[in-house]
Amino acid sequence: MRQCPALLISAPASGQGKTTVTAAMARFHRSRGRKVRVFKAGPDFLDPMILQQASGYPVYQLDLWMVGQAHCQQLLYQAAATADLILIEGVMGLFDGEPSSADLSAAFGIPVLAVIDATAMAQTFGAVAHGLATYQPTCKIAGVLANRAGSLVHEEMLRESLPNNLAWFGALPRHEKGNLPSRHLGLVQAKEINNLEHSLDQLADNLSTTGLDKLPSDVVFNASGALPDQLPSLEGIRIAVASDAAFSFIYQANLDLLQAMGAELNFFSPLDDTVLPEVDSLYLPGGYPELHLEKLMANHDIHNAIHAHYAAGKPIVAECGGMLYLLTTLTDCDGKSARLLDLFPGKATMQTHLVNLGLHAATFPQGELRGHTFHHSQLETDVQPSAYTQPTRKGLRSEALFSLGRLTASYMHWYLPSNPAVTAALFSP
Repeated sequence: MRQCPALLISAPASGQGKTTVTAAMARFHRSRGRKVRVFKAGPDFLDPMILQQASGYPVYQLDLWMVGQAHCQQLLYQAAATADLILIEGVMGLFDGEPSSADLSAAFGIPVLAVIDATAMAQTFGAVAHGLATYQPTCKIAGVLANRAGSLVHEEMLRESLPNNLAWFGALPRHEKGNLPSRHLGLVQAKEINNLEHSLDQLADNLSTTGLDKLPSDVVFNASGALPDQLPSLEGIRIAVASDAAFSFIYQANLDLLQAMGAELNFFSPLDDTVLPEVDSLYLPGGYPELHLEKLMANHDIHNAIHAHYAAGKPIVAECGGMLYLLTTLTDCDGKSARLLDLFPGKATMQTHLVNLGLHAATFPQGELRGHTFHHSQLETDVQPSAYTQPTRKGLRSEALFSLGRLTASYMHWYLPSNPAVTAALFSP
């Protein structure tokens, strides 16, 4: 077993300031010479980009279903070996989802900091905090932080409203500098935020007057043999991984697994590169291709290289935005269309509303692979699906899986460690 100070930062809902507070804590303690390891509850890609910039270390996802409790335990145990502080940013509201951030807290005994947006609220602040602290007894609330307090008088009213058994960690002013911009999928990518380093430093300074400047209590983390001792082999297999501003939604755990299985990863940019690396397989993760239509459309050399890769019978795994890149056309929300690779016959149109989301699994010959979907585009194609995913919750819509030769494409973002055998089959020549 290993011990390390740890805290899970959650809230009553999305938009309360969880990412801001988590990033501020990571940068504050990092600036004081501490090694801070940050995790993100749920399948999100964007928040971890900000949190990685704040902490200086890769951010991994924790989800009791998609990642699995044993693998979550393994990741936390590994982090506790070298970290001075472990922070976990929750997902949505504390009790939202199945499993929820509260379930994650209870599974590993990690106390929760409740961040509550106090805008247009006074004594009701205490009622909300009381509800969070008592709704699920197995989830321990370490204390409460008020976000967006309007004045010192407002802050005092909020503090007085708290039950005696709830610790007050202070308040952040409503007009404090350092807030982070957002887009339809959440925060924008870290590379797109001007002066991000300065903003993170400002956020850290905001904490100097709160109780978050001190380390939380130690949590005991136990070892877990999450992955099989003998992984399927991808020894000597070279995999080209698309990685740039258009394609950046990829789990660090996926890359770690591929390398642990012996694969050699070669990163390239569909936006800027004109040739593919000399590889055996191609991995096109999700991202924001709709924001880069002109440049993606104009790069005919990389189109030809990917077509040649496919014609040679080499594997391609395309997830969400990676799949859209392979289509005949993609149309953005303004009605602007671009002809893309035309390797997968079909077209997609960006919508102003969310089309589908949720945790899903799919059955392959080698077993079940888990992941999630979250997209704002609508696909039209005459290609018949080879299979459909199974959502974790009734009433959610399945996603189609497409197999065209050695091309496997879908809206799914796969969490590859959930089944290394399926992973080996997808990327093996």
